[in-house]
Amino acid sequence: MTKIKLGPADFAEREMRGYEVGKRNVCIAKIQGRYKGLDDWCNHAGCLLSGGRIEDNTVVCPCHEVGFDMDSGQNVTSPGVCDDQPTVQLSVEDGALVVDLPDA
Repeated sequence: MTKIKLGPADFAEREMRGYEVGKRNVCIAKIQGRYKGLDDWCNHAGCLLSGGRIEDNTVVCPCHEVGFDMDSGQNVTSPGVCDDQPTVQLSVEDGALVVDLPDA
């Protein structure tokens, strides 16, 4: 795994941001005080999930309203329409948000 510092861990509750990390885009949200993340590109429509909205613990794609659970990446609204989203591991280290990505 490779740890990559994204920037300050200063999100407001229910705030969501997208980050380009090498060749990967990740969507990070703060939900109930915890940082959660998954791949930003929706595997169905290719839209950036970070441009969508948060509902409870779900990020909703702005293109086709497909919702993905932020803990598991599971498609919770339209199974069979598209696959689950891969999740990413996050931590806060010295006030910075850090993502752990698998080595290529």
